[in-house]
Amino acid sequence: MIRPIAYIMDTLGAIWVLCTLAIRSGFNFSSPYWKWRMSTAFPEHDPASQQQSKHRLALEYARWAHRIRRLR
Repeated sequence: MIRPIAYIMDTLGAIWVLCTLAIRSGFNFSSPYWKWRMSTAFPEHDPASQQQSKHRLALEYARWAHRIRRLR
C-alpha cells in the first residue's frame, strides 16, 4: 500500500516532470516526435485509449519518471 504523503509528493513531482517536458519541447505537441510518441504509447486500435485513460497513464508514467530521477 502506498502512503498518502508519498503518493502526493510523487504526484507533485510527476506534474513537475510533465511541465519540464512540455517546456523543453517548446509546447510543440504536433511535432513528429510527439506524433510518434502518442502513436506508440496509445495505439488507435487499443480500446483502453480513451481520453481519461490516456491522462491516467501519462500521470502514472510521470510518477515513475519522478521516482527514477530521485534515485540519481
